[in-house]
Amino acid sequence: MVDAPGVVNENAQEYAQTLGVKPEMTVLEVGWDEDCDNSISEAIEDAIGGELLEDETDELCDVVLLWWREEDGDLVDGLVDSIRPLADNGCIWLLTPGAGKDGTVAPGEISESAQTAGLVQTTATRIGNWQGSCLVSRGYSKK
Repeated sequence: MVDAPGVVNENAQEYAQTLGVKPEMTVLEVGWDEDCDNSISEAIEDAIGGELLEDETDELCDVVLLWWREEDGDLVDGLVDSIRPLADNGCIWLLTPGAGKDGTVAPGEISESAQTAGLVQTTATRIGNWQGSCLVSRGYSKK
């Protein structure tokens, strides 16, 4: 569900907290399309106090927000591409359509693809109509 312009989603602040984004973090958004939930992106921008970076950035990022649907191709390739701009101890939030929605990605495919890409899933949670999976490098250590 996309909110009308000027309408604040009451879950927006909760989204940012769930994703662990904090002021002045650098967040790259990849795979955004019209089916994505704008309130999630906007909540992150509000939390970090700036705009999300787009695909073609050279900056290292604390978080990569990766919107992914089954038809987007090989998930392993998408994850490997998302690791490149990731700072040490950064994370990838993989957002896939929720169960029963067009483009849903099976949980087994997510964990297998993450493992193949050298990542570990630390969290799986519902974020609006999307399923969020937090993926970190195998050698990840909390700051």
